[in-house]
Amino acid sequence: MPSSVLLEVPALADFNKAWAELTDWLARLDREIKSQRVKVGDLDDINDMIIKQKAVLQDLEQRRPHLDELITAAQNLKNKTSNQEARTIITDRIEKIQSQWDEVHGYLQSRRQQLQEMLKDSTQWLEAKREAEQVLEQAKAKLESWKEISYTVEALKKQNTELKQFSKEIRQWQINVDVANDMALKLLRDYSADDTRKVQLMTDSINASWAAINKRVCEREAALESALRMLQQFYLDLEKFLAWLTEAETTANVLQDATHKEKTLEDAKMVRDLMKQWQELQAEIDAHTDIFHSLDENGQKILRSLEGSEDATLLQRRLDNMNLRWSELRKKSLNIRSHLEASTDQWKRLHLSLQELLAWLQLKEDELKQQAPIGGDLPTVQKQNDIHRTFKRELKTKEPVIRSALETVRIFVAEQPVEAVEKVCPEPRDLSPEERAHNITKLLQRQADEVRTEWDKLNLQSADWQKKIDDALERLQGLQEAMDELDLKLRQAEAFKGSWQPVGDLLIDSLQDHLEKVKVYRAELVPLKEKVHHVNELAHRFTPPDIQLSQYNLSCVEDLNTRWKVLQVAVDERIKQLHEAHRDFGPTSQHFLTTSVQGPWERAISPNKVPYYINHETQTTCWDHPKMTELYQSLADLNNVRFSAYRTAMKLRRLQKALCLDLLSLSAACDALDQHNLKQNDQPMDILQIINCLTTIYDRLEQEHNNLVNVPLCVDMCLNWLLNVYDTGRTGRIRVLSFKTGVVSLCKAHLEDKYRYLFKQVASSTGFCDQRRLGLLLHDSIQIPRQLGEVASFGGSNIEPSVRSCFQFANNKPEIEAALFLDWMRLEPQSMVWLPVLHRVAAAETAKHQAKCNICKECPIIGFRYRSLKHFNYDICQSCFFSGRVAKGHKMHYPMVEYCTPTTSGEDVRDFAKVLKNKFRTKRYFAKHPRMGYLPVQTVLEGDNMETPASSPQLSHDDTHSRIEHYASRLAEMENTNGSYLNDSISPNESIDDEHLLIQHYCQSLNQESPLSQPQSPAQILISLESEERGELERILADLEEENRNLQAEYDRLKQQHEHKGLSPLPSPPEMMPVSPQSPRDAELIAEAKLLRQHKGRLEARMQILEDHNKQLESQLHRLRQLLEQPQADAKVNGTTLSSPSTSLQRSGSSQPMLLRVVGSQTSETMGEDELLSPPQDTSTGLEEVMEQLNNSFPSSRGRNAPGKPVREATM
Repeated sequence: MPSSVLLEVPALADFNKAWAELTDWLARLDREIKSQRVKVGDLDDINDMIIKQKAVLQDLEQRRPHLDELITAAQNLKNKTSNQEARTIITDRIEKIQSQWDEVHGYLQSRRQQLQEMLKDSTQWLEAKREAEQVLEQAKAKLESWKEISYTVEALKKQNTELKQFSKEIRQWQINVDVANDMALKLLRDYSADDTRKVQLMTDSINASWAAINKRVCEREAALESALRMLQQFYLDLEKFLAWLTEAETTANVLQDATHKEKTLEDAKMVRDLMKQWQELQAEIDAHTDIFHSLDENGQKILRSLEGSEDATLLQRRLDNMNLRWSELRKKSLNIRSHLEASTDQWKRLHLSLQELLAWLQLKEDELKQQAPIGGDLPTVQKQNDIHRTFKRELKTKEPVIRSALETVRIFVAEQPVEAVEKVCPEPRDLSPEERAHNITKLLQRQADEVRTEWDKLNLQSADWQKKIDDALERLQGLQEAMDELDLKLRQAEAFKGSWQPVGDLLIDSLQDHLEKVKVYRAELVPLKEKVHHVNELAHRFTPPDIQLSQYNLSCVEDLNTRWKVLQVAVDERIKQLHEAHRDFGPTSQHFLTTSVQGPWERAISPNKVPYYINHETQTTCWDHPKMTELYQSLADLNNVRFSAYRTAMKLRRLQKALCLDLLSLSAACDALDQHNLKQNDQPMDILQIINCLTTIYDRLEQEHNNLVNVPLCVDMCLNWLLNVYDTGRTGRIRVLSFKTGVVSLCKAHLEDKYRYLFKQVASSTGFCDQRRLGLLLHDSIQIPRQLGEVASFGGSNIEPSVRSCFQFANNKPEIEAALFLDWMRLEPQSMVWLPVLHRVAAAETAKHQAKCNICKECPIIGFRYRSLKHFNYDICQSCFFSGRVAKGHKMHYPMVEYCTPTTSGEDVRDFAKVLKNKFRTKRYFAKHPRMGYLPVQTVLEGDNMETPASSPQLSHDDTHSRIEHYASRLAEMENTNGSYLNDSISPNESIDDEHLLIQHYCQSLNQESPLSQPQSPAQILISLESEERGELERILADLEEENRNLQAEYDRLKQQHEHKGLSPLPSPPEMMPVSPQSPRDAELIAEAKLLRQHKGRLEARMQILEDHNKQLESQLHRLRQLLEQPQADAKVNGTTLSSPSTSLQRSGSSQPMLLRVVGSQTSETMGEDELLSPPQDTSTGLEEVMEQLNNSFPSSRGRNAPGKPVREATM
């Protein structure tokens, strides 16, 4: 909003503030409710969200009066102002906030309705899911009850009937599954913006289980049909095979009879025909071999189904008969062949037979070698096992032939004589008969040995290969089972991981619960790690020389390891994200404070957790919150209040309201402190501890004052203020005592209750407090006005005089009790007078006095009322009194009485009597009976020094503002002490603000002094002032140096006297340590030396203070030069000079310290004649001359002070 509009319509500032607060709250509420996601299908989660939405809606409705008040205020502003721009802005803002309110309210209503519908739909889905799971369990139980397929007609029909009944039930149960799927699809479709993963996972699981059941049913149905067909076909095939077997047997018998007829073998043609017939027979036998094995295998299955029945016995007989007849047929075929082959030369027949066997053995050996190597996966090895079983079956079938051939060769070699051999063999012309017989025998024997060797070798290789296959099968089955189990566990773990919501979607309050769940989940994964190692170990056992795992198995193992690593990384990353989220957004984080600022500002956190603020528009950073900066700037408006106690109190009151601490009761503050166990007052608090405690405080205030407290803003502002007061170096730590002092000082409580609580914090367990502990309390208390730049007016930051004053009040007891402390505080000591004044300011805010201000004519008077005790019926409002305005005939130094509450009739009568008394009193009486409204304390130059507690926390070096404040306080103390040097008529107990005193003397000099002696330029004024001040300081320094020389001479004399007596030389004063005296004289000398050393140290300390004072005076002179060079219009405002508005930093010498005395100060409870005071009547001659010179140098100033009234600050 333009500043010109704000200046023209001041009430717009309050409207803008209220509008901005409500807008920010609505925006924050809108973001919060739109970011909330609910787990669809989880009734508890949905109900919790409904409760939260209801609470938010109630909260919104509770703020409806605030909106109505804002709209009403806007209408009033529009009616009161004629500024069209202001009216347009007000209208736009009201429309905007009304639209924003309606949008948030509408969303809450629709969301609430949606949640109700979601609850209803989720309930229906859960019911449908439960029914679907029930039918799934029934179906699984039915599947488990299925028996192995029986190969009997009755059993197969019964099983088929049961399967059809089950299929019918499946079709009925399909309705339940479809209903659950339809409800799930509705949830997934209608509530896709929320978390639907639970519904999706459960639906997928149900559908997968249902699909597996349907697959099992189809497989069972196919198996039953196949078994029934096999059973029906078995007997037909058996009869057919037996019929063929009969035919084959008949053919074999005919062939056998034909081969055994006489002279048949001698007919070559007949032999060839018979051999051809035998080959046809053998071909049929080979063709029916598989049929025989199939019938035998199926027959064994049927026998197992018919076990114990007559059919089983009958079938067994038929199978045995079939096997017997099959074996006889094969034997007959072999005999026929042997007999037919015997028709040729026997040695040639044997030789040919052995060559065929050797060729077959070689073929099988090559076939066996081709089966290698062992496969790398279970299906391949199982296939190899099936192939080798067939191979072994062929070996078993061939074994009789080989045995028969070898036996025939053995008999032939043993029984045939050499002559027969010679007869059989053609007679070679070059070999003798013995040699030919020997060669034939040797040839057949060698071939037989080769056949035997190859046969044995083939059998050994087959057995070894089978052993390898069995070993590989066992190992691969173990690996496959381990991989399947690991895969199942990984899928379960991945399913749980898949149910994780993004960390950004989690509620802040649930972060810790999710973190604990993930940690438990990680612990549950430990056994899974062992399974991964087991799978890897099993896989590593398959080495290439032995078994090379297939690429499929290697890929599976690698995939399992990758999934495990991904799962581990996901869990670690999840924990890391949750930790970071819990750190950044959890209860111990500062995330919720980010909403305390609006664009272009951003809240950032330094490494030590101290917040700072970034302005992205100007690309600058600062320690102070933007609202705090605005607050500090607004405090500059109070600098025209002449009396520093009231100025400080009014600044603190404005600060107290901005921090909402005026709503905080002492009991609530104590509860929050106890809740966070803040009992060790010397312990430091870090930023998070401060934030947590402040959050507890403001959360409770928000519950009590919902429309007034913005928790993030208040926490951030209060933290900012506490750091400005007690941690200017931004170390991130303050003491617990400092925190308590700051919060309790500004809370809403009775003044004496605050005193009791603060005293209790520094008192020992016995209830007594010594000087050190009291110093800690006063030091932390004085930091509050110090931060506002007002500490010099309250005795400076050195609290030793105040501590000494308190214990002097208690008759110098070593410890004081609470009652004495309260009595001393009731006197309103100078260092703490700002606190009771703050309470009076707070009490006077709503006070309405039925009187009229004699200056501005305000009626009734709101706030403080000041009644003159010199004139009848003369009242001044607080604005006129604080600005120093007076009416004709009334002087500022006249006695007055202050009221912060409406007066009673008794007080009116009492004041009337006082006015009568004062009418008869002279100015000399008031001069002899000056009274202060506070208890003055000695300055630092009086009495011994006392160790001042370090600021909280102890900094490694003083910051610039601390040094400036230190110099300012020293200057105030020096001015108080040396006031008598400037004006003999000023009481030593009075303190004068240099700026106001300068103006006072200047105004008086306008009518009293001649302009003849005025200097010609401002430089002459400065030279005059500087020479006077420097002369005074040089004189004091010279006195101190002379005293130091005298002390050194005295010390040297005592040292020589000590040495003259033959004693050991005395150590130098800084090195002197207490020792046990050897004699009374020695004790005297040591004590005297100690006193001298202490006195010397005290003098050196005072000298250092004077040197600091000298430097401060130089800075004062520099400021005076600047004031003289400024335009005259800026020199004064309302009769007083403006001080620096910088309140976030300590006020330096550019803002003069003021020690105030409240005029006639009293509360509504006590006020007496002692409150009357009299100001000094005369001023310093030297200062009058300076004012005269200023008057002649700036003659135009006379017009501004035409009345010539002396402007001075009232003293308290």
